Amino acid sequence: MTRTRIPLSVLDRSRTRRGRPPGEALRDTVRFAREAEALGYRRFWVSEHHSVPGVAGSAPTVLASAVAAATSRIRVGTGGVMLPNHRPMLVAEQFGVLESLFPGRIDLGVGRSVGFTDGIRRALGVGKEAVGEFEERLGELVGWFDGGVAAYPQVHARPAEGLRVPLFVLANDAGADIAARAGAALVIGGLRGEDRLVEAVERYRKAFRPSAGRAEPYVVLAGDIAVAATEEDARRLLVPEAWALAYSRTHGVFPPLEPAGEIEGRAMSDRERGHFETALRGPVYGTEEQVARRLSTLVERTGADEVLVTTSGDDRVALLDSYRRLAAMAGPADDT
Repeated sequence: MTRTRIPLSVLDRSRTRRGRPPGEALRDTVRFAREAEALGYRRFWVSEHHSVPGVAGSAPTVLASAVAAATSRIRVGTGGVMLPNHRPMLVAEQFGVLESLFPGRIDLGVGRSVGFTDGIRRALGVGKEAVGEFEERLGELVGWFDGGVAAYPQVHARPAEGLRVPLFVLANDAGADIAARAGAALVIGGLRGEDRLVEAVERYRKAFRPSAGRAEPYVVLAGDIAVAATEEDARRLLVPEAWALAYSRTHGVFPPLEPAGEIEGRAMSDRERGHFETALRGPVYGTEEQVARRLSTLVERTGADEVLVTTSGDDRVALLDSYRRLAAMAGPADDT
């Protein structure tokens, strides 16, 4: 079997499926974490979304706790906590609790997105301008772990203070600079190796400042990967998520996943079809041989240290088979 030697991890968004309750999606996430651990994946992360019909994961630290309690070896974290939505001290306290309960297994992944609509942002008490405060909040978050923040004398984030929880910054090409200045690992989307992605990774490595938590740059590439017996089977696994993305772009609502067969027989508007086909061009998919070649090329071009697999699908059996095939192609996980 063709193998790819890059370590693999999982980001699960707790995607809902049409006609099924959100609680089922959350229980599926916990069950999937146990399966990912058995398959040898390095990390299992959960995400933060608010008021999204197609995503049940709205409280990542709560869900991460359930995942960590249900597993024993795999690293558990967030991809990520959206820092503009939270006070940094509260985030530090939450991860201090997680690290204290599950020592040596917790990752802190943070992002800078805010709510999808004005209504969600108002409900969360944040505005679009909060994105511009991300780097300041990130510095404060690190400060709570390091021993306190000058603006709040005699205030301590317990039990976080003094703990070392690996910090990951979810970023686009511009956010790579923030990750570098923070001395954090970089998580960046894009598995096709576009020039802008490669340039952002190179810029991150050159600008990286060693920190108490990380001495050297570390790059995680995130994206959808599907592996199946045939290229067409792998593509079909990606159809439900591609349609959900197309629907969100054209209707303003991110829906639950639907079966691929129904979507492929559906009449789409030209605009919907355009977004749908664009969404299917982003992932890496195919047989083991095809995916291994594409990942090898990607790693060679970017020098990535790890790949975070974000694939969702309506067919859970086919989805797990894809993750199983992919794991069999990779080397053993470690605790980097």
